[in-house]
Amino acid sequence: MSDRKMELRHDRHTVSLLSDHMVFATKYRGKILVDDVAMIAEGIICKTCVEMGIEIIEIAVNPDHVHIFFRYPPKYSLSYIAKKLKGVSSKRLRDEFPHLKEWCGDHLWAPSCFHGSVGNGWEVVSKYIETQDVHHAKNAIYRPRP
Repeated sequence: MSDRKMELRHDRHTVSLLSDHMVFATKYRGKILVDDVAMIAEGIICKTCVEMGIEIIEIAVNPDHVHIFFRYPPKYSLSYIAKKLKGVSSKRLRDEFPHLKEWCGDHLWAPSCFHGSVGNGWEVVSKYIETQDVHHAKNAIYRPRP
């Protein structure tokens, strides 16, 4: 991990080093984040983060969940960040891909999410998210549909 990532964030009235590892899943853990849907989802999440002043350190879009490791300004709570990222991406993805509306109706994401506050373990979290594609490929089990 570069030293740049560990630098303190200096805003007008605060100095902070707030980082989080957030994971949120699709509704019913449906494996819908594939191909163009995954690519567009990552773009929407990244753009929303830029608009909020959130720095993404690592992101992995898997077929049924998303990992994001990021630095965020103290003016936002983690619940607000999750609500914003899930809300914006859900609306835009359902507008862009009408078949998602048929599958999930008004909500693309499951209502819950995981937050892991990250202190000195930046390298561990970054490496874990970076290797998500390999991790999921090794653990993929073929389950024929009934």
